[in-house]
Amino acid sequence: MSEPGNHEFRTVDSRTQYSGAILALRLDQVHMPGGRVAEREIVEHHGAVAVVAVDDDGAVVLINQYRHPVGRRLLELPAGLLDQPGEDPLAAARRELAEETGLAARDWSVLVDVVLSPGFTDEALRVYLATGLTETERPEPEMEEADLEIVRMPLGDAVNAVLDGRIENATAVAGVLATAAARAGGSELRPATAPWPGMPTRLMDRQVAEGRRG
Repeated sequence: MSEPGNHEFRTVDSRTQYSGAILALRLDQVHMPGGRVAEREIVEHHGAVAVVAVDDDGAVVLINQYRHPVGRRLLELPAGLLDQPGEDPLAAARRELAEETGLAARDWSVLVDVVLSPGFTDEALRVYLATGLTETERPEPEMEEADLEIVRMPLGDAVNAVLDGRIENATAVAGVLATAAARAGGSELRPATAPWPGMPTRLMDRQVAEGRRG
């Protein structure tokens, strides 16, 4: 057996159980320390982007949106999937901010990258910080977004909302707390075009190969 931290977790077999529009489920057989082979269920998911948009008064622009899997509305950040081949994450973030809030931003930085639930999915997202907000054209909303409520909340109040459970969406929790920490510590953020080596692409590659994207 190798020393802890040095084992090579080789995939010795992989089978696709389901492949849909926004996720796929595969079963991998993985070589474990000690020689065992264990089965792991993996949900492949598109990458995503989210935006912490902070206005000139220091308020965070949140959205209150119904989420059917949990059966209730959640306070969230403007966000969306990277579900088009070759789509630039920053361009997607600009689009989602406009579509969900009717806002554009002058200044953009990478705030934080998040691997959402690595125990079973490769889903990951990049959260941007956007400032210098101005109004822009917003497309007519559809489906759940037709019920979307825009909420502006001072950053300090948003931190309190995270800590008292009013904000529980994982992306919003990460984005709000990262913004507060960066501002309190004077941290230098990465440029908006910084590389994102952890961006998930397996589902997109699968769909392109199947002729479902392109």
